[in-house]
Amino acid sequence: MSEKKVALVTGGGRGIGAACVKELAARGFRVGIHYRSSGEAAETLLAAIGDGFLLRADLGDIAQVDALVEGLKAETDRLDVLVNNAGVSIDTDMQRMRIEQFDEQRAAVRGAWYLTKRVLRQFMMRADSGRIVNISSVVGHTGNGGQIPYTMEKAALDALTRSLARELKGRSILVNSVAPGFIATEMTAQLPEAVQAGILAGVPLGRMGRPEEVAEVVGFLAESGSYITGSVIHVNGGLYGG
Repeated sequence: MSEKKVALVTGGGRGIGAACVKELAARGFRVGIHYRSSGEAAETLLAAIGDGFLLRADLGDIAQVDALVEGLKAETDRLDVLVNNAGVSIDTDMQRMRIEQFDEQRAAVRGAWYLTKRVLRQFMMRADSGRIVNISSVVGHTGNGGQIPYTMEKAALDALTRSLARELKGRSILVNSVAPGFIATEMTAQLPEAVQAGILAGVPLGRMGRPEEVAEVVGFLAESGSYITGSVIHVNGGLYGG
């Protein structure tokens, strides 16, 4: 088995995912960058970190997840850390959302579940070692109007975290969630100024978080926190205490 530890970050081409890639690379990991549509950004990021590889897949398509795992096996004989960051956000109210939109949102958590299942069997169970970090959200705990399927997806990731940690009892595989609050990304930049101001009014620290501040916690869970599993760690500037 190769000596250098390996991590895979889904949705790693931009935003919080890209920050996680940089953080893990800085900690000495060889990092796999998964992307679906942000290929150019992923290639630029790979060039910046130096030691890593790219994997493209639509995680909502089970056949593509299987192909991703085959690509991962071709790149490495180990996987020490899986960061389930990829997701979609289809924002509309309950009455306007179509069943097709709901199913697309639901496919995101199914993809995270299936990739985790495959990675556990192929790498972590064999090594009896590994770290799984699920990126959920504060809205999975507080709720948010106009985002019912998204909040359901994020709450499901936290439920996966808690249940899988118990299922892996006795093994050296740790499973945790990091639940960001309102982070300065491309998605939040699209919010109207009045909406952003309303959000900030409820944040005790009085500002949006930075993707790097979420990534720092992911990096800690990837390397340290040896007595932390089944936990949801909130990174939200005091917006919600958990």
